[in-house]
Amino acid sequence: MSIANFVASVWAADILRALQTLLVYANPAIINSDYEGDIASVGDSVRINMVGDVTVKDYTKGNDIDSPEDLTDAQLTLLIDQAKYFNFAVDDIDKRQAQNGLREEAAMRAAYGLRKALDSFVAAQYTDIDTGNFVGSTGSAITGFSSDSKKAYKQLTVLKQKLDDTDTPEEGRWVVVPTWFEGYLLNDDRVISYGTPENRTAMKEGFKAGDNGLIGRAAGFDVYRSTLVPNSSSTEYKVIAGHRSAWSKAEQILETEAYRPEKRFADALKGLHVYGAKVVRPSNLACLVATDA
Repeated sequence: MSIANFVASVWAADILRALQTLLVYANPAIINSDYEGDIASVGDSVRINMVGDVTVKDYTKGNDIDSPEDLTDAQLTLLIDQAKYFNFAVDDIDKRQAQNGLREEAAMRAAYGLRKALDSFVAAQYTDIDTGNFVGSTGSAITGFSSDSKKAYKQLTVLKQKLDDTDTPEEGRWVVVPTWFEGYLLNDDRVISYGTPENRTAMKEGFKAGDNGLIGRAAGFDVYRSTLVPNSSSTEYKVIAGHRSAWSKAEQILETEAYRPEKRFADALKGLHVYGAKVVRPSNLACLVATDA
């Protein structure tokens, strides 16, 4: 048996494809990868060019307009400082590759582990959100959800106001909630009756697989559910809301290699997943610190 049939690039593509279907915080609807570029190794940097706001002025008929203003710009550095690896073996690969679903199942299992690490890393950057965009705080979390069935929705409207006040784009806003918060939303008629019939069905029954945790829309947000919402000992959950323009990520699977373990009758695959992320517009994110009480 030869590893010639164990094509590393094909398996790596399957793992990356599976990973993209699992991500919540690191999925393209929530965080952009506009500056991904070429990543050769952990420790690389990605340059992010930021352009300042354009001044809009009053026009008076018959008067000359002002000379063009010079736009301010800044360059941020996104450091690729995270590295995780996978390394697994499959016995009798020549026969087993012919079985339906083997490669897809192995890729999905590897992707589950990578997803947890990447999503957790991105979510932990809530600490870079502008202080004024927090609702509640560590040690003084928002409570009262169990006694007020409509409070979860009310808190979404507070997050909405925070983003409105900072001129965050309205199209494409999202919020990621923990499972207990989702439960309160699904018991609020204003949420499950929101928008289109498709949305109402989705809120009640869940979206199809591959929607990266999307459960519907409420208060102007695409609402996502995650089991990786940052929290302190299962209390004081950090419910993050925002727009994908607020932060950036870059990732790549490198050094994928198929090999024969010396002491196993098996083919093995190992690879290195490197990535980094950065909040680039901290005013376009908001965070609710909440406890299920």
